[in-house]
Amino acid sequence: MKNSKSESYAKAGVDITAGYKAVELMKKHIARTLTSGVCSDVGGFGGLFELPEGYAKPVLVSGTDGVGTKLKLAFILDKHDTVGIDCVAMCVNDVICCGAKPLFFLDYIACGKNVPEKIASIVSGICEGCVQSDSALIGGETAEMPGFYPIDEYDLAGFSVGVVDKNKILNPKSMEEGDVIIGLASSGVHSNGFSLVRKVFDIGNSDITKPMEELGGKSIGETLLTPTKIYVKSILKLIEEVSVRSISHITGGGFYENIPRSLPEGFAAKINKDSLKILPIFNLIAKVGNIPERDMFNTFNMGVGMSVVVKKGEEEKALKILKDNGEYAYIIGEIVKGEKGVIFN
Repeated sequence: MKNSKSESYAKAGVDITAGYKAVELMKKHIARTLTSGVCSDVGGFGGLFELPEGYAKPVLVSGTDGVGTKLKLAFILDKHDTVGIDCVAMCVNDVICCGAKPLFFLDYIACGKNVPEKIASIVSGICEGCVQSDSALIGGETAEMPGFYPIDEYDLAGFSVGVVDKNKILNPKSMEEGDVIIGLASSGVHSNGFSLVRKVFDIGNSDITKPMEELGGKSIGETLLTPTKIYVKSILKLIEEVSVRSISHITGGGFYENIPRSLPEGFAAKINKDSLKILPIFNLIAKVGNIPERDMFNTFNMGVGMSVVVKKGEEEKALKILKDNGEYAYIIGEIVKGEKGVIFN
């Protein structure tokens, strides 16, 4: 790459040598994610990954997502090493909803100006997310796009590919009345609803670094930038030992949109609202923004990042497994017959 330099391109706002430096800086982070299936090195035109053995009829499962306008907080606070965790989480948490094990991840970063140290910081977060989900980062792309993005801003997206045996794909049609719904605690707002969050707190025009008593002494900025929790390892362990009917990743659309996606026709999720451990940040959002309760549950995870439906009689075993694997999990409701949807009581 020593001879690869274009003065003309640099005058147009794109420094290709910055891209090479960014790759060199991120290599140490990528090395943390390498798993036995990786067959290629950083810098090739495609990432190679060998399917693991032990699958009778392997089915590939893919998921893609970004971080959304949560990135605005990273710009304001000039903190870029956690949004990559969000990017990975939003993809792998989807992939595991059908029972698949994430295998590898690829990222895409588009920016106004490639500052190698900033790009490497973003990728360090992506790599941390990959480590948490036992995924390998096998490729990515950084696009410097002056005139399209502001010079100090960027967008971030990625996708995950996982694998599951065809006969082990979770089947919501196995659900029965009386099955138990378990909620897994979220770490905060995760990566959804930030257009509303930014409006509520007037982010960009207000001080988000001031410690707040309502948030346990943390600032709004610190609280909101908390990365999305990754549930891969605990969920996969649960699936090995318990009859899991279905899983919902509670993202944009909240309870009302996401839980029904994991239900068969003729069944509803009856949620005990009093059982929910709603985090202080959601109470603050509702209070400051004067947001109706239904809108809150139709936008945010409200403290439950994932819900899992398990066979009736196996809920205590499931709770122990989740607790032993680092989750704060508790029963939030049950499956009842009725029109597909969510019922609060």
